Amino acid sequence: MLIQESQFAAAQAGDPVALEYLLVKLHPDIQRYARYQCQRSSAVDDVVQEALIILYRKVGTVRAASSLKGWLFKIITRLCMLPALKLLSGMEDLKNVENSAYLAQIPVDELRIDLVHALESLSAVHREIILLRDLQQMTISEIADHLDITQGATKSRLHRARAQVREYLLAEKSA
Repeated sequence: MLIQESQFAAAQAGDPVALEYLLVKLHPDIQRYARYQCQRSSAVDDVVQEALIILYRKVGTVRAASSLKGWLFKIITRLCMLPALKLLSGMEDLKNVENSAYLAQIPVDELRIDLVHALESLSAVHREIILLRDLQQMTISEIADHLDITQGATKSRLHRARAQVREYLLAEKSA
């Protein structure tokens, strides 16, 4: 299926007739791509619908009519992966709930001791960022200013530090 450059340009400019023509013309290709990419046949209709919506909204970002099919194929591939990604995310959430439930069962005094040991096991950089955020209750921007680093670096360090603490506490669980 070949899309004329003039028809494509009109669709990009927002011409409703050209846009409808483009959606109707590409619908069979989108369905074929979705059937090929999606393992579950129940997801195909949803992927087609979502791909058409994305095409409608983002057609102006595509450089040329000749690159439209490749762009759509990438969109459909990503849309087909969404259910798997959501499942993995849900499994991670479940793991976090299980870990939280375990930590909630530990007596408070014992948890405090384990937390102190976890903080002592951190590098000075990671220990400092946790203390600034969780003990002194500084905001991300205040910590970034205090440490003379970017807010992104602050968030990254804090995330890594908390992950190390969590890992330490959960390692105690299995010991």
